[in-house]
Amino acid sequence: MQINLNNVGKRFNLEWIFRNLHYEFIAGNSYAITGSNGAGKSTLLQIIGGALTHSEGSISFLENNTNTIIATEQVYKEISIVAPYLELIEEMTANEFLAFHNTFNRFHKSIEDMLLIVGLQSAANKQIRYYSSGMKQRLKLAQAFFSNSSILLLDEPTTNLDAKGILLYHQLVEEYTIKKIVIVSSNDEVEYRFCKEIIRLN
Repeated sequence: MQINLNNVGKRFNLEWIFRNLHYEFIAGNSYAITGSNGAGKSTLLQIIGGALTHSEGSISFLENNTNTIIATEQVYKEISIVAPYLELIEEMTANEFLAFHNTFNRFHKSIEDMLLIVGLQSAANKQIRYYSSGMKQRLKLAQAFFSNSSILLLDEPTTNLDAKGILLYHQLVEEYTIKKIVIVSSNDEVEYRFCKEIIRLN
């Protein structure tokens, strides 16, 4: 998988958040997007993930080795994301939520194993509405890291995690992202210290 950004820019009304962004993201590499508040870190991540549209330029997603461009309507299958603004379906249990997700973006582990790894096995049949904020974040990590996607987008991924949760996050990065494109949006070095390249938006 490869992502090419060509002259990408984003504006809200008449104000440009960023412009003239050229970059190439390659499978097996990890990238950090940093910058001051309002520089467009989360905006850029959401544009790559397809949640927002860019105002100028182009983004292309290419398959490994063939340079074949992936059709826009198929790109979602390649993307998993963790972000504070993404909501969980709180009326569901963790088992139900992950089983639902598995119908459109398959996992490479069983749900039982996933919940065991992120420490939620004892709460598998509890409604998510009764989870603590840290438990919800662990569930978001499980949903993203164990998906059969080639692009992993992480926006402030340790939000609401305690020290054990942050250690879990780094273990997941080390063990389950070897062949993925990993892009982290954050100003906290704890969240992106493993990244090989840093993109500074200012």
